[in-house]
Amino acid sequence: MAGRITSLLDPARINLRVQSTKRTAALNEIARQLESHPDVVNYAGFYDELLARDRLDTTCLGNAVALPHARTEHVKKIVMAVGRADNGIAFDTNGEIVRLFFVLGTPKTKPGDYLAVVSALCKILKDPADRETFLKAETPEAFIAAIAAAEAKLGL
Repeated sequence: MAGRITSLLDPARINLRVQSTKRTAALNEIARQLESHPDVVNYAGFYDELLARDRLDTTCLGNAVALPHARTEHVKKIVMAVGRADNGIAFDTNGEIVRLFFVLGTPKTKPGDYLAVVSALCKILKDPADRETFLKAETPEAFIAAIAAAEAKLGL
């Protein structure tokens, strides 16, 4: 499936200037971009499950990236919102600083799709040069173009 991540991205759901400086406030600011998404059938339920999952264990992937997510019946299809905090946000008990957030909602009935998206994200985010490009993108459209270039390079 070409463009696994880019097919989930929408410029209206990419916030490259997250204002919040605390973890939960930042999650709220980023996740709220999904409130009007047509595939989110119950935003409040999705957000509650996102927070509950985040409290269980860190969703920090390292390298200043976090993947807060919820597998839930409150979404019809996989949905994604992106946030970038230029100054970084302390994200876990180890003091890991996160600058890039990929908030993901996936239907409970599609674990394979969820794993495919997470796998593709991890491959894309592995390259330090690509991560730097994502951190420097000036517009949501430039961010999506950078993701598309990383996917193409990897043959995703």
